[in-house]
Amino acid sequence: MLHLGAILIWGDTPTSSGALISDTIDYINSMPLNYMSPQTPQTATVKAIAAQMRGEIEAMPEWLRRPVGKASELSQVQKIIKQRQIHTICEEGRCPNRGECYAQKTATFLLMGPTCTRACAFCQVDKGHSPMPLDPEEPEKVAEAVQLLGLRYAVLTSVARDDLPDGGAGWFARTIAQIRILNPHTEVEVLTPDFWGGMGRSPQGENSGLDELQRDRIRTVVEAKPACYNHNIETVRRLQGPVRRGAKYDRSIDVLRIVKEFDPTIPTKSGLMLGHGETAAEIVEAMVDLRDAKCDRLTLGQYMRPSLEHLPVRKYWTPAEFDRFGSIAREMGFERVRSGPLVRSSYHAGAID
Repeated sequence: MLHLGAILIWGDTPTSSGALISDTIDYINSMPLNYMSPQTPQTATVKAIAAQMRGEIEAMPEWLRRPVGKASELSQVQKIIKQRQIHTICEEGRCPNRGECYAQKTATFLLMGPTCTRACAFCQVDKGHSPMPLDPEEPEKVAEAVQLLGLRYAVLTSVARDDLPDGGAGWFARTIAQIRILNPHTEVEVLTPDFWGGMGRSPQGENSGLDELQRDRIRTVVEAKPACYNHNIETVRRLQGPVRRGAKYDRSIDVLRIVKEFDPTIPTKSGLMLGHGETAAEIVEAMVDLRDAKCDRLTLGQYMRPSLEHLPVRKYWTPAEFDRFGSIAREMGFERVRSGPLVRSSYHAGAID
């Protein structure tokens, strides 16, 4: 795969990476058209891809162009993560806010390996081959990383692991417990998959709602008492099929509803990426559906294409439009709203409004 962002900018020094195009704009715009890494053959196809990459970059509005953060803050986190052979979605997903979050003592850990068993058309994480076996020491390693980084607020997420008997629900609970042993004052938020897949799934039809196995998996995570339970619907109802392969809109809404059934004291959160071709009315409709499920918190951000193999951006929503959606969400009763082009699921997750 040839990423749209092949150069990560720290100050004025380019280094090989797979960063988002927002990290690379100043450098790539001044690159020769046929620039790739020294190992990339300079074929006609590669040159054509490079030209398309530049076109995508030049089409990005100014408000999406920002530095990734200080090299010292990034390298400290990356060193600790690499030494323990664990993963963060901040790095795997090439989040444009990771430097800012690291500086604020927050990070989002990616549990159960970097390979997803699904193939969502927007997502940067690895997919398309068998996931790694679980590392039995991962919960302890994550807890140690939280301690070494001095995190006040940690977010746990994971790839979809439909190959596991419980979809990974028990792994979330175990990791939360380990973090609390070493970091009793650190709050832990979770961002989970829908837990629909996995071995032993009921043969019920798609319209029958969540089966008991899925409810049990959600209950397992809820009983670990996370500070917030996040599950993203990602996009509006009409676009679920092309954007979220293997997921369902109502199924995701029901995840949030069931969390509240099990424990109404746990705040729930969900998010959408805008730019897939949705309308303003559809965005508002999705917010209404989330509030009907008693969802407390909302994130709205701009989708940015990770590579030419991912879905193209259909629209860049303006900062003013994001502000308007944020105002509508607050009027609807969401208690905490993050709405802006560079907002991601865990952006300012630990901040109190």
